[in-house]
Amino acid sequence: MSARTHHGQALVRPHPGGGLLAERAKMELDYGRRPTEGFVFGALQPHTGECLTHTYERRNIATFVDFLDRIEAWIAQDVERIYVVLDNLTSHAAYDVLLFNLAHPRWEFVFQPKRCAYLNLIEPWWKTLKSLALKGRRFELWAEVERAVERATEYWNDHRHPFIWGRRRRHRQPTHLGNAAVPVSVSI
Repeated sequence: MSARTHHGQALVRPHPGGGLLAERAKMELDYGRRPTEGFVFGALQPHTGECLTHTYERRNIATFVDFLDRIEAWIAQDVERIYVVLDNLTSHAAYDVLLFNLAHPRWEFVFQPKRCAYLNLIEPWWKTLKSLALKGRRFELWAEVERAVERATEYWNDHRHPFIWGRRRRHRQPTHLGNAAVPVSVSI
């Protein structure tokens, strides 16, 4: 998830002649873009549902390797094998990342095929995290975004569950078919 922001534009443009012409007010849309920028990195353990997030001001090789070091400290040492599913971002296959992989033999990087983000379990989790942290809110400062992501991660870890690919958890009332049920047709 990247949280990029850009400078906004002037909201109202006055008429250049200064006269009072009868026309509609023209306003630029305000998408909530601000002059700060940052990125959120995340990791998910699907079998427990536990997640780790950290925010950075830049997205480059150094920040990615730093995040890998954080994951290494986060995962228990008794875990023998760590499979990391990555997309094909160039910083994920850089020399520093390969050196990290050589220094940590329990890690194995698995690159997903292009245009197949649905194969990575973290993608639906990102959707959930964005909903918990960012949906319906407006942030003026990057520090507010960082705090919102931090709180959403804490909430998720307090209420975590195993994350299974292809199955949604829905909270619906079970439907009971009564007299108005559609008859079942059988073809012979």
